[in-house]
Parts: sequence; structure tokens; C-alpha cells
Amino acid sequence: MPRFEPFAGLRYDAARVDLGDVTAPPYDVIGPDERARLEARSPFNVVQIDLPGGQYDSAARRFEDWQRDGVLTLDPEPAFYVYRMGYHDEVGRARQTAGVIGALELAVPGEGDVLPHERTMPKPKSDRLDLMRATRANLSPVWGLSLATGLSALCELPGPPDVRCTDEDGVHHRLWRITQPGIVDAIADAVASAAIVIADGHHRYETALAYRDEVGTPASQCLMAYVVELADEQLTVRPIHRLLNGLPDGFDLPVAFGRWFDVFDAGPATETLGNRMADAAALALVTPTGAFLLRPKPDAFPPDIEDLDSARLDVALRDLPAELTYQHGVDLAVAAVEKGDAQATVLMRPATVVQIAAAAHARRRMPEKSTFFWPKPRTGLVFRPLS
Repeated sequence: MPRFEPFAGLRYDAARVDLGDVTAPPYDVIGPDERARLEARSPFNVVQIDLPGGQYDSAARRFEDWQRDGVLTLDPEPAFYVYRMGYHDEVGRARQTAGVIGALELAVPGEGDVLPHERTMPKPKSDRLDLMRATRANLSPVWGLSLATGLSALCELPGPPDVRCTDEDGVHHRLWRITQPGIVDAIADAVASAAIVIADGHHRYETALAYRDEVGTPASQCLMAYVVELADEQLTVRPIHRLLNGLPDGFDLPVAFGRWFDVFDAGPATETLGNRMADAAALALVTPTGAFLLRPKPDAFPPDIEDLDSARLDVALRDLPAELTYQHGVDLAVAAVEKGDAQATVLMRPATVVQIAAAAHARRRMPEKSTFFWPKPRTGLVFRPLS
């Protein structure tokens, strides 16, 4: 079972900086414009270290300078860090994701009890590896889902958090440092009692494995991870939509999809399209001329295809001359079609926690880009030194 242990974290001195000004979203969801906005908030914003534009030595020097100058301070003893994200979902309900940041023992995905969640697309890992070599630190946690029950209850703590901030999306981030031996042992035992599924951060996990094999130090045997119980009340899962380009002039997408789906005219792509998709148990195809509901034909797909929109669409797209890219958010996906940046988009329904859990228990990877977990853990609340 996975070993999960406390560590002495390196954290911003909240008396020196405003955490809302110095923390950031995960590096791989930050575009150039947002990076510039984050940099403008504070000379100590974490993007200057975590997204250095290839300037790894400069990032490492800055990281060392911030420690020497007291902007970053090392906690005096190992701790777990209970981390809660409070937010409102798309229909306005108050929700919370609560988990624990600690050091998770590395294992080759699929060979032990740390399991990959979905198939990943090829992506260069040299950037993260070069940054880890230079800074000798885990700068952001991977997100793991625990198949054990009871972890959420251990995250219900009395008293105010050690630090807090609110991000630009209105998500409240709160962190408690836990050093009490009884609670530390209970958290470690709970996480070690069942497998961990990597929900977000597959490439950082694989980078950490490469770094471990390269340096072989005790600290490199583990990776900073945010572990949350795989439970419906803890997770909000959003879909990742598909943008289509490269189709020949005059290509009839509704007819092509008719081999796999019952196709219904859905009129314009208004804000009610999502409700119509849910009512019809269908995906939606949006083109410049209108929208169509795509309801899977019961006998069209091979019997071993998973009960997932992403799995069915993968089959349907195999024979289409389409270039595929991905987009979060219905509004952004539809806008891409309206602006001519995409010839069409297929809107997906979110995978359910039940589907994710079933795949995890079966040790089966979901198709790539099946899930988008939201909100995203904030980078900069705590770092894990590797030196």
C-alpha cells in the first residue's frame, strides 16, 4: 500500500506577502496573458519559479533568494497540511473539496498501488525535470484520489486555518498545518489502507520517477501529493469538449455521426443546450449552422467500449478526417465555432464519480481527456524541498 508521510514544508511568510498575490493556478493551465497578470501582482508570485520560460537557473536563484530573505520560511517540523477548497458549483450550490498534502511514496504507475486515472497524451517532460533539478523541490502537488473511506472525516478540523486566500474565481483556499501525533498517524494509516489514483499531474508524477532514478536520495523517493477521498461530495468533475478542424469543404458531420448516434436537430446552441443534453442522454454537435443532439445507438458500439462519452466519441472519430483539440467550458467551445477557430465542436457530458471509481477499482485507465477536476489546487501554498 502507498506510504504517505509528513514533511517540513517551505511556505510564504504571510506577514510579508498576501497569499492571494503570490499563489497561482497549476502551471499547465496558465497562458501567456495570465502569466503576465500574475507577475504584475507581486514580485514574489510563484509563476516566476514554477513557469520560468526555460530559465531554470534563474528560477533556482530566485527560489534561494526568497528563502535567504525570509519571504519563504521552512516549517520547524514535519507536518501534514489539510487543504480545503470552498466554492460554488455551476448551479450555485456551496461545495468543498477537502484533502491532505503530504509526501507520497513513488511507484511505477500500474505496478503498485498508485494507479493512473486516464491515458495520457505524449508531452515533453524535460521542462519539469530540468526545473526539479534546478530548484530541488516539489513546487506543486499532484492530485491523488484515495479509494479508502474515512479520510474526509480526518480533514474536519476545529479552529481557523494557518493561512487562507481567495482566487480570481472566488474559490476559498485554506490550509492547516497538522503535527499532532495522533492525527498524523490516523491520516498516514488511512491513506496507506487503499490504492491511490492519480487524478491530475500524471506528467509531474512521471517526472518525479525520472528524478528519483537519477539522484536516488531519500527525499526523492516521495512526491508531494494532495490526496482526497474518492467520494461524490468531495469532487466536482467537468467535461473536456472536443474541437474539430481539418474537415474537407462540404463534409456532412451529422451524416457521418449517424453511423454511431441517433442525430436530432437541437436548434441554436443556447444556454439551455446542456439541459437538453442531460434530458436526452446525449452529446451535442455544434456547427456554424446549428446544433445537434447525438444519442448513442445501443448496438452501434463494440460491447467492450466503456460507458463514457469520451470512449464512444473516440470510436466515432476514428474514421473521420478531423484534427482534434480540446477545450474546457461550453462557452469557450461554442465561441471557437462562432469565431471560426473550429469547424465544429462536440460537447461532452461530465464523467461521474461512480464511473471514475469503477475504473479505479478495476485498475482500468479512462480515455485521455475524460475528466477535468475543478477547482484546481493552488500552487504556492506549500513547497517540498528535496535537498
